[in-house]
Amino acid sequence: MPYKDHIKTVPGRKDKDIMMFSLTNCIWCGKTKELLSRLGMEYKYIDIDTLPPEEQKEAYEDMWQYVPGTIFPTVIINKGEMVINGFSEKEIKELL
Repeated sequence: MPYKDHIKTVPGRKDKDIMMFSLTNCIWCGKTKELLSRLGMEYKYIDIDTLPPEEQKEAYEDMWQYVPGTIFPTVIINKGEMVINGFSEKEIKELL
């Protein structure tokens, strides 16, 4: 099963296409999810650490198309038009 079958969607305003790669135990990933929800934005996310190894590999490869290395959370807006690495409340508010 491809990892994309595990992507979750949080409902809200769909001003932009937002996809987040995250980890369940990442404090900054949780803060980013809370911020996006508080702002009322629809977003999709995948907690990579919940996937089987082969699907994790596929998810990392997709994430690495936008950012070299592994930084969580990685937020991809409008399919790569903008990428936010790590938690940045100011940057997220400015972009959204």
